[in-house]
Amino acid sequence: MKIAVTYDNGNIFQHFGKTENFKVYEVEDNQVVSSEVIGSNGTGHGALAGLLSEQGVDVLICGGIGGGAQAALAEAGVELCSGAEGDVDAAVEAYLNGTLTSAGATCDHHDHEEGHSCGGHCGSHEEEESSCGGSCGTCGGCGAPTPVMEGKNVGKTCRTHYRGTFNDGTQFDSSYDRGEPLEFICGVGQMIRGFDAAVAEMEVGEKVNIHLMPEEAYGMPDPNAIFTVAIAQLPGAEEVEVGQQVYLQNQYGQPFPVKVTAKDETNITFDANHEMAGKELNFEIELVEVK
Repeated sequence: MKIAVTYDNGNIFQHFGKTENFKVYEVEDNQVVSSEVIGSNGTGHGALAGLLSEQGVDVLICGGIGGGAQAALAEAGVELCSGAEGDVDAAVEAYLNGTLTSAGATCDHHDHEEGHSCGGHCGSHEEEESSCGGSCGTCGGCGAPTPVMEGKNVGKTCRTHYRGTFNDGTQFDSSYDRGEPLEFICGVGQMIRGFDAAVAEMEVGEKVNIHLMPEEAYGMPDPNAIFTVAIAQLPGAEEVEVGQQVYLQNQYGQPFPVKVTAKDETNITFDANHEMAGKELNFEIELVEVK
């Protein structure tokens, strides 16, 4: 069996149609025996689906993907597991041990840091909230495109370059470094609120600098998003280690990343808070295009 993952510097690239690379894993007896990174040889859903088919890929793991791409993959006979994020190797491991399942149709926009938060105990527990993130750590979710704010750019497809830094000046993400603007529909909840609000009133060619408190970004850490589960309830949990990021699934079967914070012989504790929760963020934003 072959598994392909949209690939960007060790992480799952979040825009299937624009991925430049795939990491392809050869699997035997449910174990990875080899892997390689291949170029996409072009863009577009049909071309990429055809490429995967030619490579003999059986399963695709990716982040955001639209209905048209899903149809092309289905026609090519490639099984889809969407809505994933984070480390590519960890995602493949999660798929093989049965803890990564498909989110189905997901938002088709670009972002690399996913932001799911689970207020309940995921899998067999109730899920309180989950948001689908993207790259730059700015994606706040992907739901129906219903405007949640006002502004001349709200409801329009915007392309922006940005640079994100913490208060100490440390850069955590930059579209400039990737050489490709971020594309999203403004004001419909695809981005964190503070980023969305800034772009809503910008002019094409304008640059702004904004400072966001946690309430305008990823919120404060939620103690309810830290939960403990019996190891016996999670196949494969015996192999994970403290500090590792793994995937669980919520009650709807959607995968989301959690960090292992504690483990003993019988129980394992996960933290589903977004890694940016509680942080003040700074963005330099340049509006490149409005469609």
